[in-house]
Formats: sequence, C-alpha cells, structure tokens
Amino acid sequence: MRRTRFPILTLSLIPVLLASSACTRSDAERRAQDLKVSRAVSFRSSDGVRLSGRLFGDGTVGVVLSHMLPADQTSWWDFASELADHGYTVLTYDFRGYCPGGDAGCSGGSKQISAIWQDVLGAIDAVRSAGTTRVALIGASMGGTASLVAASKPGVDVEAVITLSAPTSIEGLVAGTDTLATVTAAKLFIAGTGDATGSADAAQQLFGSSPQPKRLDLVTSNDHGTDLLTGNQSGILRTTILNYLQEYAAP
Repeated sequence: MRRTRFPILTLSLIPVLLASSACTRSDAERRAQDLKVSRAVSFRSSDGVRLSGRLFGDGTVGVVLSHMLPADQTSWWDFASELADHGYTVLTYDFRGYCPGGDAGCSGGSKQISAIWQDVLGAIDAVRSAGTTRVALIGASMGGTASLVAASKPGVDVEAVITLSAPTSIEGLVAGTDTLATVTAAKLFIAGTGDATGSADAAQQLFGSSPQPKRLDLVTSNDHGTDLLTGNQSGILRTTILNYLQEYAAP
C-alpha cells in the first residue's frame, strides 16, 4: 500500500491547510489511524515468555521494532505505519513485563533488561511466521542493544540492524566487542550529538567494534531513541532508515 498523492495546491491555500490539519489531527486521531492498518498478535520469547504486539502491513520483508526503556510499543506505531506504506510487514511489541493495556497490549513476565534479547528472538520468529522471507531489526535505546545481541546469536539470520541511541550496555545487557564481531548483518548506528545520555559516544564505540557493512550517522539533536523520529532531524532520519532498508533488506 502506498501513500496517497494529493493534487498540487496553490500557494495561498497551503497555510490554511496546514493550520486546519494542526487543529483537527490530534495525537489520539493519529493513533487511531495507525491502528486501522494493524492487528494484534501474541507470541513467545525464545525462553517462553508471552509477549503482546501488533503487525502492520503485508510484505515479504519483515521489520521488527523494539522499544526503549521508558516507552512501550506505542512509541513505534507512527513509524510502523509509514514502513507498512512502503511495503514492509512490521512488528511492534512490548518487552517482557511491559503492560500498557488496551490496544497497546500487555506482555507477561517481569521486567528484566538483561533478558530482552530473547524477546527480540521471539519477535524475529513471529514476523517470519507472518510470511516474510527477510528480516531487519530496528531498536531504540535498550531495544537497539537487544537487537544487536539477538543478531549475534548462532543461527540468527537478519539482513540489517539499525539502532537509535543504543548504549553499549544497560543493566546486564551488553553489546561488547566479542558480541559485535559476530553480527554480520548490515549495521546502521544513529544518535544525536546533544543526547545527554552519551548515545553519540556509544554509537561510535559500537561502530568501531563492528565488522562491515556498517554506517554511523550522528545528527545535531538532543533527542533520544524514538524521539529522534519526531524531533528536529525526523525527516532526514526517516529517509535515511528507509534508504538503508532498501539497500540491505529489500529483495
């Protein structure tokens, strides 16, 4: 499904349209629109924890979106909808112990960051079960670290791993040199230079310890994780991610 192309508007009408859109399109309405193109799913992590997620789109390439620490799967819904519009099957989900409720789902287990790479493995199997033949991983903050660790495991076959503000380690979850050396998938490390968590330094460390193919994108932003996709660099970064997926994950 592709995004609808609108007819060209005269210049005098554009400010009116933008003002009207800003007034009428609330966050709740945008979320409702995103949900219309998704469906609730449930699957198991590699160690058996029941996880709740949503699938967007219907393509042969699957993209697994893993959330950051203070968030849940809802932080990805807008971008998941955009990826689906570009022909991908996209899975968002709540890590173990995260239970926002309602359409946002409720995963079982207790919060244990050191174990969430096993949730990523379950998500890879789930998106493959949806009919995809190739898979890419995108993770924000701890979700990026977990994606790298999952991609390093024997027998795991993914085309690309993209991280947004991923730390090298967090509460027992570690993407060290030995781990990164086994991640043969294409890797894109993204971070904001003004991020107070030090994610730019972490991105450089992850990049330096990783084999090719790899790419480092540091942008002028104070945003962290999925906030990068809605902040001052959002347009550039969304395009960068889409292009990287096209280069390394598309059939």
